[in-house]
Amino acid sequence: MLAIRMHRTGAAEVLMPEEVNLPQPGAGEARVKLAASGVNFIDIYHRTGLYSVPLPYIPGQEGAGVVDAVGEGVTGLRPGERVAWAMQPGGYAEYALIPAWKLVPLPEGQAFDTAAALLLQGMTAHYLSHDTFPLQSGSRALVHAAAGGTGQLLVQIARLRGARVLALTSTAAKAEVARRCGAEEVLLSGDPEWPQRARAWSGGTGVDVVYDSVGQATFGGSLAALKTRGLLVLFGQASGPVPPFDPARLAGGGSLYLTRPILAHYAGSAAEIRRRCSDLFAWMAAGRLQVTITRTFPLAEAAAAQEFLTSRQALGKVLLVP
Repeated sequence: MLAIRMHRTGAAEVLMPEEVNLPQPGAGEARVKLAASGVNFIDIYHRTGLYSVPLPYIPGQEGAGVVDAVGEGVTGLRPGERVAWAMQPGGYAEYALIPAWKLVPLPEGQAFDTAAALLLQGMTAHYLSHDTFPLQSGSRALVHAAAGGTGQLLVQIARLRGARVLALTSTAAKAEVARRCGAEEVLLSGDPEWPQRARAWSGGTGVDVVYDSVGQATFGGSLAALKTRGLLVLFGQASGPVPPFDPARLAGGGSLYLTRPILAHYAGSAAEIRRRCSDLFAWMAAGRLQVTITRTFPLAEAAAAQEFLTSRQALGKVLLVP
């Protein structure tokens, strides 16, 4: 089968198309024939070495396709079943071995491409809005990178929960995307006064929660935008990791809270995964949640897909197809 493997960390050219043996499912695993796989920033963190992975390595943390074979002890899944998954490596390939408990059956009518575009970022938006900071009617939330894949979903889900959303984007075109998703107001990240404008938007007190996937470049501004005892949810680092800082800075900002969550800790069981995906699929079926696929690349062009994602041109999800 064709797979994208990296034998070392580095720039996008370390992603090499290779012919490898078809993997055989072990106990508790299913083999999935991929129809589409998602490209995410976590794949780039793995490729650059920011997050350590064993080498050689097949990137890709989500995908959708058809069960091709199952291993010993697998129940409730059968060959031919349409499924999707997130938070398991191997998506940059024609086939992937996935622990059966991580696989989610697709509802009738759910397309492979939208499923592959939905799960990782959709479950991320779900846990951020439901668990890390449970949004409710009237909550004031600032969402960074609001025109990206996760940002668009987070803005929509926040609005479904009755929250008021202030979006931050890098361009006027992206601002329009955020508004279509339901943002009440949009600020541009190039404006050095955006933290002060965020406080003004919230009546001068600051926002209840900031969802920050950018990291180093926005960390200080995110803290400055918060109300007393507000929460900064740092769930990504697209601009680089945040340097060490004195925790007394949180006290000086108003007894602020800071958390650095990851999806793996909010999707740790089959029941938790099914609960989140059930909501996502139901919202999709009802037309209350939209997924934007901005571009699709052939599997062999995985390096170009990652470069496109980091170019800040993506107004939604980037996919690979075998």
